[in-house]
Amino acid sequence: MPPAIKISQLHKHYKTLHALRGVDFEVPTGCFFGLLGPNGAGKSTLINIMAGLVHATHGNVRIMGYDVRQQWRQARQSLGIVPQELVIDPFFSVRQLLRLQSGYFGLGAENNPWIEQLLDSLNLSEKADTNLQRLSGGMKRRVLIAQALVHKPPVIVLDEPTAGVDVELRQALWAFTKHLHKNGHTIVLTTHYLEEAENLCEQFAILNQGELVALDSKSAILARYPYRFLRLTLTNPNVNLPTTLQANVQSIQNGELVLRFHRKNDQIASILDKLRIAKIHFSDLRTEEPSLEDVFLNLTTAKKA
Repeated sequence: MPPAIKISQLHKHYKTLHALRGVDFEVPTGCFFGLLGPNGAGKSTLINIMAGLVHATHGNVRIMGYDVRQQWRQARQSLGIVPQELVIDPFFSVRQLLRLQSGYFGLGAENNPWIEQLLDSLNLSEKADTNLQRLSGGMKRRVLIAQALVHKPPVIVLDEPTAGVDVELRQALWAFTKHLHKNGHTIVLTTHYLEEAENLCEQFAILNQGELVALDSKSAILARYPYRFLRLTLTNPNVNLPTTLQANVQSIQNGELVLRFHRKNDQIASILDKLRIAKIHFSDLRTEEPSLEDVFLNLTTAKKA
């Protein structure tokens, strides 16, 4: 089976802007994949190329083995994209819109049972005959997901799907997304909520300034960060840290001191000795592994510096 997405030496120029610089990676079929990067990293350009909305300057993209330019019909049939923006058609009800979207892919009345299943799965049944203009932002977000799934694509791209939605809808969306993944769909997620990405995704590609700076499994990505953390609950929040510890400080706020130490060089025992000598007392301590956010910031700010 070919990879769900194969991106080969992709470059994109916008006049003086080199938006993508030789991006090259694969998304395995059936993977829950995180596509991450700061604003301006090239994520949107890459997704637009995958969708056929933008043409690459050099290189190519294949969706389920189909070239997005040479075999565009098959490639688009294999791909569903949930856009970040709430784009709606004000002239139709939810059910009418989904049937119209179904028709774009050559599907007629035989697809209506699947449309009804989507409406039910996304809690849209009660709003099925409501004009899209009258829906809340959360309901519109659900409609976008239904649109992306109406032709049963094996590959789904979620572009910031929980941006601006409440906690209840966010949990419902992730529950539905996990269900899709369990049933064999390949999911590509872009999000600025890195904690969500860490909980959901199995593999990651991280872009920065148009370049691929990391591509690996979650465990391998997290292992790349050279530091661990020591979190202490201070008995006196007003402390003066000695100069011997200041280089280790990750944060200090609300009575908690977080110290960073190198996995190989710095030892917890030596840090605790420095705290004892400085007469800094604490009521609790624990070690913490780095989060995806720590790794992300380390990878994307290093180049800027």
